[in-house]
Amino acid sequence: MGSRARARRAAAMLGFLGLLCAVLGAVMIVMVPTLIKQQVLKNVRIDPSSLSFNMWKEIPVPFYLSVYFFDVVNPSAVLLGEKPQVRERGPYVYREFRHKSNITFNDNDTVSFLEYRSFQFQPDRSHGLESDYIVMPNILVLGAAMMMENKPMSLKLIMTLAFSTLGERAFMNRTVGEIMWGYEDPLVHLVNKYLPNMFPFKGKFGLFAELNNSNSGLFTVFTGVKDFSRIHLVDKWNGLSKVKYWHSDQCNMINGTSGQMWAPFMTPETSLEFYSPEACRSMNLVYKESGVFEGIPTYRFVAPSTLFANGSTYPPNEGFCPCLESGIQNISTCRFNAPLFLSHPHFYNADPMLAEAVLGLHPNPEEHSLFLDVHPVTGIPMNCSVKLQLSLYVKAIKGIGFSRLFCPSGFPLNRKLEKKKKLNPGKSKSLKMETHPTGILKCDSSLCGRNILSPAIPLCFALFPCRIVALPRYNSHTVKLTLFKRTTR
Repeated sequence: MGSRARARRAAAMLGFLGLLCAVLGAVMIVMVPTLIKQQVLKNVRIDPSSLSFNMWKEIPVPFYLSVYFFDVVNPSAVLLGEKPQVRERGPYVYREFRHKSNITFNDNDTVSFLEYRSFQFQPDRSHGLESDYIVMPNILVLGAAMMMENKPMSLKLIMTLAFSTLGERAFMNRTVGEIMWGYEDPLVHLVNKYLPNMFPFKGKFGLFAELNNSNSGLFTVFTGVKDFSRIHLVDKWNGLSKVKYWHSDQCNMINGTSGQMWAPFMTPETSLEFYSPEACRSMNLVYKESGVFEGIPTYRFVAPSTLFANGSTYPPNEGFCPCLESGIQNISTCRFNAPLFLSHPHFYNADPMLAEAVLGLHPNPEEHSLFLDVHPVTGIPMNCSVKLQLSLYVKAIKGIGFSRLFCPSGFPLNRKLEKKKKLNPGKSKSLKMETHPTGILKCDSSLCGRNILSPAIPLCFALFPCRIVALPRYNSHTVKLTLFKRTTR
């Protein structure tokens, strides 16, 4: 009798425990998604009390700027109208330091800030020295020639005489350091003396001279503290809610974020929109596929084929015109009327005639497409490969002597690549990621080391508070300088 009674009590106890587990399981199925959402909402907003604030303020991972130059092999032949031939040199790698300053929280649920940048050469990561010489287009001379197109003939002749007197040529042979950070050019002093508004700079000229120890403008973005639906969205840039560079309201709109984080809880219908001061416009990336990056589930967003399409191919882009071939965007209106164009590297996704016009350009999706991998729950970028190219357009200008044999031509000046690289264990520890960063949310209890975003949700999540573990981003920029020639339609 006693053994049967014990058996009944044991069965009853097991039944009770089973029922309790079923109830707890049902409660967790209902409660865990809500708890996860609450923790994410609490910790991704821009607020000094959020766990991601310090990472937003100063990303604790180094950025690197890698520059590749295209050395022009046949500059004399190009002046005679032949197809240019180039060879790639580099990379020349720079450590980029970034930090946000002048952080001001406003009464309308926004925060304003300036992000400063500075650069330091890294010879151990580079394939060359800053003292290396590169033959490349003389940007000042060719840009000035194009800007003289509608000036009086007398002024053009004076400019041609000035080019000759000062020894200016269509191509120059300068060191990497001079091209990057600036060199003295007598043309700058002459033009600033007689045409003070023609060049937007004084003294030295360099491709990155204006970027070093500078900021990208005053951003004002929504914090998400009061209204989470607008988190990270740009409210104003330099006090403006829209720019005035383009020819339509749609093209002038400042949409999306500042390009560092996006709203959490993404779906395949989500798009990534951000405002780029360098491009003077908002850009929009679209969902392509889901994936995994270092054990973290991600959504991959890519640039649509219409990003730099001309107005004939994609009518909403008509506001960015006047346009040339599809695939390169005219940004002269926001660059002091200098004939500059933006595109994907090597004119990927552009009219094929652009890439075919120069020996050395080989566009392909593996090397030149743009994508961004984002963790859909938090909106934090995990991996990115953002590549853009800036080009200078030139053609024969009547009255400018050296350009008389030019076919309509352009010179790609740079391309930028951003990508993430894994941190070493020491850096991971400093970010509270232990030595095996495998998740975004973890339980604070040392008993619970599993990633709660995985299919198996540990019971400890219901018992202990959780925190955001923000995976860091590693960014590098790749810049390529090259030359291309095109023909008019």
